[in-house]
Amino acid sequence: MPAPATAPRSARLHETRCQTCSLSSLCLPLALELSDVDQFDAIIRRRAPLKKGETLFRQGEAFTSVFAVRSGSLKQLASEGNGEDQLTNFYLPSELVGLDAIDDELYPGTVTALETTTVCEIPFDRLDHLSEQLPELRTQLFRSMSKEMRDDRRMMRLLSRKTADERLASFLIGLSNRFRRRGYSAYSFRLSMSRADIGNYLGLAVETVSRILGRFQQQQLVSVAGREVNILDLSALESLAEGDGCL
Repeated sequence: MPAPATAPRSARLHETRCQTCSLSSLCLPLALELSDVDQFDAIIRRRAPLKKGETLFRQGEAFTSVFAVRSGSLKQLASEGNGEDQLTNFYLPSELVGLDAIDDELYPGTVTALETTTVCEIPFDRLDHLSEQLPELRTQLFRSMSKEMRDDRRMMRLLSRKTADERLASFLIGLSNRFRRRGYSAYSFRLSMSRADIGNYLGLAVETVSRILGRFQQQQLVSVAGREVNILDLSALESLAEGDGCL
């Protein structure tokens, strides 16, 4: 049997151009005029998809690029030197990976794929040079860096002040908001990360995560089937996340 026909390379590249990407309104090019998008597109390197468990980069490697997630999801683990790994971030489509490496010029964690994932690699030296020519691009880059800092502060408050129930509620609300911004349902979504990953990220034992999810179901806040989550009472879950109690 003859091999199935494949699209020409030029056609495949056209499919992944910024102008035809469904995430362009959420990614760095959103601030650019149509005439400037081609300049940004020209510096991007398209990479082969990462399979589940494959590494995008490792902690301590020299910083050369930031990456925009096109599809799938990633997690970042940082080794603390005592043999324990702390999960510090999850990345979803349109989000930038590697901004936290700009200062030290070393990636501070190892980033791996939670599922089949495609990314656009953006060499930082070329991005920095292009930003000098396109002030709108630099402004958007600053906004992305500011968001990263704000998320880090939110995570510190989450781990230092909130109860276990409030942490998990905040995590689910955060995912709900991130999916909503991408045009997906804010109420029904699939968790690409395991309960062990969620526990590591929130500073909770995996058994605690499972127990709280069970309690949320009893309270009719959510329904969970495997990794499929349905939020049944968004306002009550938001109240719980803010420390106002529930039900």
